[in-house]
Amino acid sequence: MPVKAVLSFSSVFHLPRASMSDTERSLPALKRLSYAVGHFLNDLCASMWFTYLLVFYHSVLGFENTYAGVLLLVGQVADGICTPLIGYESDRTPGCGNYGKRKTWHLVGTLSVMLSFAFIFNQCLGCGYLTPQWVSLTYFIPFIIVFQFGWAATQISHLSLIPELVTCEHARVELTAYRYAFTVMANITVYAVAYLLFHVQAREDDDPLSDMLGPQDILVFRNLALIVLGIGALFSLLFHLGIAERSPGADGEAGGEEGRKRMEEDEEDEPRPLLQWKCWLQQPSFYQVALLYMSTRLMVNLSQTYISMYLINTLGLPKKFIATIPLVMYLSGFLSSFIMKSVSRLIGKCLTYFMGLLLIMAFSYWVLLDEKMGERVYGAAVLLGAGSATVLVISLAMTAELIANQTQSGAFVYGAMSFTDKLANGAAVMIIQALHPCHTVVCCPACVWFYHYIMVIVTGGVAVVAALALCSILIWPIRIRPRGLPLISEDESIVN
Repeated sequence: MPVKAVLSFSSVFHLPRASMSDTERSLPALKRLSYAVGHFLNDLCASMWFTYLLVFYHSVLGFENTYAGVLLLVGQVADGICTPLIGYESDRTPGCGNYGKRKTWHLVGTLSVMLSFAFIFNQCLGCGYLTPQWVSLTYFIPFIIVFQFGWAATQISHLSLIPELVTCEHARVELTAYRYAFTVMANITVYAVAYLLFHVQAREDDDPLSDMLGPQDILVFRNLALIVLGIGALFSLLFHLGIAERSPGADGEAGGEEGRKRMEEDEEDEPRPLLQWKCWLQQPSFYQVALLYMSTRLMVNLSQTYISMYLINTLGLPKKFIATIPLVMYLSGFLSSFIMKSVSRLIGKCLTYFMGLLLIMAFSYWVLLDEKMGERVYGAAVLLGAGSATVLVISLAMTAELIANQTQSGAFVYGAMSFTDKLANGAAVMIIQALHPCHTVVCCPACVWFYHYIMVIVTGGVAVVAALALCSILIWPIRIRPRGLPLISEDESIVN
C-alpha cells in the first residue's frame, strides 16, 4: 500500500526515460522509503502546529487573540532565522565523525523537537486561572524557540539530502514525491487520532456543551502531542538506520564499485562552476522560485491554520469537524495524484501547478458565495486538499531543479526559501490576529464574518500572487546564470 501510494505521487510529474547512468544513480526502493520517513516527525508536529495552535491557545487555554498570534509569530520568526543559518552551517560543517553532516543536523533537530513539543500543547506547569497571561506567554516562548530550531534543522538537512543521494531529475522528483506522500500520511494520522480522541471524550461526557472547545480539552491535545512524538520518534529511527550519507571522498576511497563508477562519470562530465551562497543572491531565478514557494506555503499553511476557526466560529459546527475536515483535505490530496498523472504528461509542471491554483480558487469562490455552507464544507475541502497537494509538490520539485548539481550549497537554497515562507506566514498570522474584531474568548457576531473573509483571502487572494510568480517562470524559464560565466546546461537548468 505505501509503495503504490508514493509511486502515484511520482506520476504527477512527466519523468524522462532513465538512461543507464540514471538507473545506476537511483536509490533502491527500501532506501527511498527510508529517506521518505525521515521527515515524518516534522510533518506530524507541523500538522498540529498550523492546525491547532491558535485553537488551543485561544479557545482551550483562553489566551487573547493577540497573545495567541504572538506565540505563532515567535515560532515562525525563530524558524525563519534558524533556517538559513542552519542551511549555511550544514553546508560548511563536516558533521559528527563518519555519520555525515546532513544526518548529524537531522539528529540534533529530532532531539530538539522531542524535548520541547510536548510542553507546547499542554497547560503551563504551575499556572492557574489567576495566572496573568503574560506569565504563561513567557513560559511557552522558550519551548517554541527550541522546537522551531529543531524543526528547521530536521527540514533543511532532510531536503538537502535529495540532490546528494541522487543525481538525475527522475530520481530527484521521485524522492520529492515519496517525501510528500508521507507528509500526507502524517497529516492523516494526526487528524485521525484527533478524531478518535474527541470521539472517546464525547462518549464519556453527556454534557451538550461538550461539543464546544474549552479547558476540558487540554488532556485531548496533550495526549495527541504525546502520541505524535511516539510515532515520529519511531520513523526517525528508521530513517537513521536505513540511510547512509556519502561522506566527501568516500566514493573514491571506500565506496567500492559504485563509487568508482560515479567518479568515472563525474570525470566525463564537463566542468561546471560552483555557486556559493553569495552567488545565489545574484540569480534572478532564485527570487522567482522563492516567490512561488512562499506563495505556495502561504496558501497551504494559512488555510490549514484558519480552517478550524472557520469551522467552529463561522459555520458553527461541532468540534469534531476540526479533525474530519482536515482529514478529508489530505485524503483528497493523496487521491488527486492518480488524476493528475495524465494531465501532467500533456501540459508539464508549470501548467499542472496552474491546475492546482484553479482548484484552490474554486474553493475560495465557493466559500465566498455559500455563506451558510454547513456540511457542504466537505465538498469544498476536497477542492482545497487536491489543489494544495498539487502546488506544494511541484513547488518543491522546482526548487530541486533550481539547485540541480549545485549540491554544495543546496542547504542554503532550501534555507532561504524556507526563510521567506516562515516570515511571511508569521507576519500574516500576526496581522490577522491584530485585526480580529472580538476581544473576548467567545466569538462575537463580528467574528463570524471575519473568519469567512479570512478563508477567502488566504486561498483565493494568495493564489493570485502565486499565479503571477508562475507567469514569470513561464516567460523567463529557470536558468542558472553564474556571473560572468555561460549557462551551465540548457537541458538541465530549464523547468518545464
